[in-house]
Amino acid sequence: MPPKRASSSKRKAISDSEDEDNTADASFTKTSSSKKKAKVSPSTSENVVSSSGQPTNKVLPVHISFPERHTGTLRLAAFNVCGLAASQKKGFSFYVAAEDPDILVLTETKVNNEPVDLALKNRFPHCYWSIAEKKGYSGTAILSKHQPLSVDYSLPGHPDASSVKGRIITLEFENHYVIGTYVPNAGTELKNLNEKNEWNLHFTKYIRDLDKVKPVIWTGDLNVAPTEIDLCNAKRNWNKTPGYTEAETTAYRNILNPPESQADVPKFVDTEGYRLAIRHVRAKRAIDRSSQNVRDS
Repeated sequence: MPPKRASSSKRKAISDSEDEDNTADASFTKTSSSKKKAKVSPSTSENVVSSSGQPTNKVLPVHISFPERHTGTLRLAAFNVCGLAASQKKGFSFYVAAEDPDILVLTETKVNNEPVDLALKNRFPHCYWSIAEKKGYSGTAILSKHQPLSVDYSLPGHPDASSVKGRIITLEFENHYVIGTYVPNAGTELKNLNEKNEWNLHFTKYIRDLDKVKPVIWTGDLNVAPTEIDLCNAKRNWNKTPGYTEAETTAYRNILNPPESQADVPKFVDTEGYRLAIRHVRAKRAIDRSSQNVRDS
């Protein structure tokens, strides 16, 4: 798993780029910031948990293992690196080597030019980078061992092409599409919610049009907390926290499961594996804290 996210109080800032990290647990792959450079070592990569239930490790473990893949399957991974350069100092290479995906989707790369990384290039011969016009902002990449038939960096119909840069890449393969997205964040006090709604409107049509041609795999940082169990203090955060508003959650549900008025439109399958794992951990921590309170009372 990626390193812990910084607390919401530490993530508030004037810069627009900070709004990208403001979703409270809505984006499931955020990294923490630190004034000191993190060093990867067994001692610093232990899965230590504070009394608040939040992990305190700032780097990925050195030793990572994954289940062996079944013959004939494709392994696809998505990772919000919160700055590719920063992630390289926090164990990113250990993760890539251990997971060894066939296709790796990276979001929030924050690169200004296409990186020259021989290790990544040797592992993934086909690398595609969508870079934002604003320096050090957003950024999406798809690294693949398999050569796609076509590559597209646009979101058809969206009126502001510049705002789309750095947020979407679509690879077409023989039997399917892979879409990597870094979906816009609604921002502090939901100041960018209109832009998010605009994105959802055009993306919904786009993914439906592709799905009419061949199956679609949609991945990346979706910047949404679909249900109340996907973030803390759900009632207090409803329609106040980016990623957890009626407009955003409804749009997400409609992408996966079209309204009854569109009954002829096929539904998408939400794998949910990672979100379900997060829910399990949160529920266990809540029980543990509750038990501790009972013992202390």
